[in-house]
Order: sequence, then structure tokens, then C-alpha cells
Amino acid sequence: MILDDSERPAAEYEALADALEDLREEVADEPIKESRLEGLFDETTTTNPNIWNTVTAFIDVENGEAVVTETSKLAQGSWAPEIVDDCDAMVTMDISYGQMPDEFKYTVLKKLEEKIEEARERAIVARDADTSDE
Repeated sequence: MILDDSERPAAEYEALADALEDLREEVADEPIKESRLEGLFDETTTTNPNIWNTVTAFIDVENGEAVVTETSKLAQGSWAPEIVDDCDAMVTMDISYGQMPDEFKYTVLKKLEEKIEEARERAIVARDADTSDE
């Protein structure tokens, strides 16, 4: 998992950043209903906020592509470690019943950009660690 796996090689972080950049471009250029984050949008905008408060898309990188493996709601608390450890990135949105697609896009694009920057930074750290070990 990207958040606490300090042993991951730099190439894996770069592959994650590249896959998330492709996903970000898709979300920016395509209608949300035609993107890989359609399920996240649907759950975020149609879920009862009196019961649930967040929705998370779990993303794996498979063959260089960001694949949304699951979209799940959470009322309170945090995800079980086995769920989190089995994904490369997560995008979590607050429930916003009736949110418009443009507002969703804006928010999810910001979140994806943060994930991309984090992956790039971790690649640099991993690369530096690799060269200092030699």
C-alpha cells in the first residue's frame, strides 16, 4: 500500500503515478458517467448522508492501468487493514447527495493530483534510498 510501504521500489511508485495521471486525464476529459470513477460518483451523490459519510474507490495498478477494484461506503471508523493493504491507492469522497458532476470532478481531480504528487515524492525517496545503499 502506498501510505506505509517504505520498501516499495521507485519503479512501482512511478508506475502508480503514471496510472493515476491517466485516470486523472480521463476524468478531466470525459463525462463522469463514462469514466472509471463512475461508481464513486454514483455512490457519492446518491447515498443517504444520514447513514453514510464517505465513499472510497480502491485502485490497483494492473498492467500499467489504474483499475477501480471496489467502491465502498463507510459510516464511521476506518477500513480494515486487509482491504487497505490490498490496493495501490484510495480516493475517498464525502457523501454529497445531489452533487453536480462538475463539482465532483473538481474535487476528485484535486485528490488524484495529491496522490500523484505523493507517489512521485515516494519514488524520489525510494530512488535515493536505493542509491545510498550501494
